[in-house]
Amino acid sequence: MLTKDKTLIYRHHHEGHGPHHHPHSHDKPGMETRASGGREIKVVRRVLDANDMMAARNRELFGDHGVFVLNMMSSPGSGKTTILQQTLARLMPGLRCAVIVGDICTTQDADRLAASGAPVVQINTDEFGGDCHLAAHVIERALGGIDLHGLDLLIVENIGNLVCPAEFDIGEDKRVVVLSVTEGEDKPAKYPLMFRECDAMLLNKIDLLPYLDYDLGKTLESVAQIHPGMPVYQLSAKSGEGFDGWIDWLKGQVAAKKSK
Repeated sequence: MLTKDKTLIYRHHHEGHGPHHHPHSHDKPGMETRASGGREIKVVRRVLDANDMMAARNRELFGDHGVFVLNMMSSPGSGKTTILQQTLARLMPGLRCAVIVGDICTTQDADRLAASGAPVVQINTDEFGGDCHLAAHVIERALGGIDLHGLDLLIVENIGNLVCPAEFDIGEDKRVVVLSVTEGEDKPAKYPLMFRECDAMLLNKIDLLPYLDYDLGKTLESVAQIHPGMPVYQLSAKSGEGFDGWIDWLKGQVAAKKSK
């Protein structure tokens, strides 16, 4: 269905009845867990293996169309939707962009992004268990609302969560994690998989640094230990400060995909 802002709404559900629950390994696919024995390990592997197969199909489809796909992840409230609003304003119309927005419920973020003029598909997971991440098969179905022939860049705004989204390949080219200074310096150390699996980090809300008891050096040191060499772009989605480096990186990634 379409909202008044022409946002395509896709309500994600699973076959069968009742809430959807699935295991999480909270580690890389295929690694052993200490949870509840071999059966859970096998279930986790089946879930992740099936997801990886669909992700490979998505990646092939994106490659055939020369579309660069970015998976943007963060905790709730980091400011990634506002970052995307600023990003789209700087990229369009020079780059043809579309967005897939994941949320457990509501279309608030999608409606905000649709104002940019970019095609936006909303995925809601609330009806059948409220999944805490977007998986590859959900992305594949959402692509029915997007014309890949007319795109340079597809951005997936994943569901706010610093754990589960990092475990699920959706067929993207690159992953970016957004961390706001209001979340504290300890998040990279507490959620290392997210920061290890991403290709760049956006440190948002730096306009608030003068008002916070925040150790910027500690955050940067922690990130460097977890993922040496990962670029970190310090910016403010509110003021627009620091966006140039981020936009240059993203444009470079899109151009590199087009040149393949």
